[in-house]
Amino acid sequence: MTNVSIAPCTISGMSDTVPLTGEPLALDLVNTRPSTGDQLATPRDLLAWWTLEADRLSDEVPREVGDEDLAAVLAVREHIARVLDHVRRGERPPAADLSALNQAQRAAPAISELVRDGSALAVTRRREGAPGVRLAAELAEAAAGLLADPAVGKIRKCAADDCVLLFLPSHPRRRWCSATGCGNRVRVARHYQRHKAD
Repeated sequence: MTNVSIAPCTISGMSDTVPLTGEPLALDLVNTRPSTGDQLATPRDLLAWWTLEADRLSDEVPREVGDEDLAAVLAVREHIARVLDHVRRGERPPAADLSALNQAQRAAPAISELVRDGSALAVTRRREGAPGVRLAAELAEAAAGLLADPAVGKIRKCAADDCVLLFLPSHPRRRWCSATGCGNRVRVARHYQRHKAD
């Protein structure tokens, strides 16, 4: 197994561009597969993405992950993507993908652990296992929450022709994954086409 380590705050190892974040966690994971290339191609990329999402995840970003950790997360990503694709089209998702997402959660179930917090007791959620297995379990759990939510039917694909990213619109008129990215590119292209004709 190849291990890499980076400082938890480093994101310079991200492939191509910094990934779109801020959507439901399961969508953020699926969106690491833009048309420009896989943003989770290496363990270093996984650490960088984990760092970007750290405030939304219960597990602390590890100092080191390996190929096996990356494989666990990528497997969950593919299952989520296939299920979302079917659900968005109003079709029944493949049973094998649903089973795999459930199995990923079982591989590192979360427990509520009591810890001392000064003079009081507090509850924290904890998972056991390798970092990638823990992360995959949490991502599969996030996917289960999203897929069971009626809002899953509102998930859209970006309206830019060259973009494959998904988003859950907070406003019914939202058309692009990012107004400053794809939205700007589309508006600039339209402006260019209108003025080119003059």
